[in-house]
Amino acid sequence: MTASVSEQLAQSFGSIPAMVEANAKARPTHTALVLGNTQLNYRQVAQGMRQVACALQRQGLQPGDVVAICASSSPHYVLAYLGALCAGVVVAPLAPSATAAHLSAMLANSQARLVLRDAEVAAQWPVQDNTQVQCIALDDAPQAGTPWSAWLHGIAADAQPAPIAPQPDWPFNLIYSSGTTGVPKGIVQSWGMRWSHVQRAVTNGYGPDAVSLCATPLYSNTTLVAALPTLALGGTLVLMRKFDATQYLQLAQQHHATHTMLVPVQYQRLLDCPAFDAADLSRLQNKFCTSAPFKAALKAEVLRRWPGKLIEYYGMTEGGVRCELHCHDFPDKLHTVGRAGPGADIRFIDEQGNELPPGAQGEIVGASAGMMTGYYRLPEKTREAEWFSASGERFIRSGDVGQLDEDGFIVLGDRKKDMIITGGFNVYPSDIESVLLQHPEVRECAVVGVPSHAWGETPVAYVVAQPGTVPAAPALQDWLNSRVGKTQRVADVVLAEQLPRSEIGKVLKRELRDLYARTHASAA
Repeated sequence: MTASVSEQLAQSFGSIPAMVEANAKARPTHTALVLGNTQLNYRQVAQGMRQVACALQRQGLQPGDVVAICASSSPHYVLAYLGALCAGVVVAPLAPSATAAHLSAMLANSQARLVLRDAEVAAQWPVQDNTQVQCIALDDAPQAGTPWSAWLHGIAADAQPAPIAPQPDWPFNLIYSSGTTGVPKGIVQSWGMRWSHVQRAVTNGYGPDAVSLCATPLYSNTTLVAALPTLALGGTLVLMRKFDATQYLQLAQQHHATHTMLVPVQYQRLLDCPAFDAADLSRLQNKFCTSAPFKAALKAEVLRRWPGKLIEYYGMTEGGVRCELHCHDFPDKLHTVGRAGPGADIRFIDEQGNELPPGAQGEIVGASAGMMTGYYRLPEKTREAEWFSASGERFIRSGDVGQLDEDGFIVLGDRKKDMIITGGFNVYPSDIESVLLQHPEVRECAVVGVPSHAWGETPVAYVVAQPGTVPAAPALQDWLNSRVGKTQRVADVVLAEQLPRSEIGKVLKRELRDLYARTHASAA
């Protein structure tokens, strides 16, 4: 017999699929999922989840095996995700915006048995069915693989999958994050880590009366930390296939949204939308932001024009570091990312890995209930991401530099890693640079992130030409952007006689960012 939601929440560990089943039993007709013109209630979600689990088990997949999902957000995507979990199968959600080469590298690393995708992804990533990997078409498009309806054929609506007994240390999903080598790393999040997200959501007002509007894609951890707890706790999840400010405002009013998770650039676009001030967002009192730097001025404008709670989360998909800034309670601390969240231990270390005293500036490391197991099949990279205290406690390194102010709030400094965050997504300059250097007229190059009103940050490339060549910047930009992922496309290419370097030959990217701000800011 399935325990009730409240009974499961009272336990130290629980299962999201079991919570979905409990909601289906308690309120079968309550709307669980909304996307476009499709609405599914909890009975339908639980039924679809079980059917997917049966299909996976019919193919011989066992707990710990991996399936990859690479598609736009859809109801079938949600059912596939939950169904895999119901069978104990690990989900690897892959970004459709990634290049075909990166998608193939992620697939190879994950060792996925199945790839669930749609026609749009199949057109730009022509991986074929083979003895190791079968492709399933979530949208029933035959060119994307075995149609979803055919894959589920013969499985009754009341079919019951073989039960599993998940443990906190079981791998739950693999979230891929690009690395500076160009090979994405799979972040292993455990069932215990995801359960901690459900428990945290309760304290933020998620529950059976919550209507959560998510405008970021399902492969993003930003979405999952809101979407999965919404369904586990019996609320209504409203998804968008693609963010549009006007449509977002319409959906928020139509469905009486109470919760939303957005990245900073989406807040900016909503405030810029002519329809914003006339929209009735009085029920949308629980607003969250993460994934990219949230400027103090933008936080202040949100507080002024959009009443209610505004909570900024600072952390990583890898977990460990977790800070919260309740902006509505601390309007004088908007320049910070808040304090360590409940149960989180935040410390600062120097270049040699020595712990620093409070107030000293150093790399931020953190430990919390939500910490990755490691990078999948990359033990050396996992060790690089870990730091152990003098007493042996395990922390995750953020790569960011910061310090505590006199009230215990964390002020971020420069990022230690040279990462660009554009539209809430991580982009590594070296990935773009390695492609640009393949052009026969490029001798040297450096990619930097510059401020962008539309994206928060956007990549820009500085190029030194090969002797005897005179490349055209627009042509270089078109050539590069046709060979990288959507989020990696540069907003500008600037030709330079030389790149500024330090005494030891390191390119001074800060000088390039400052130069661009002085001379080319309008282009971003």
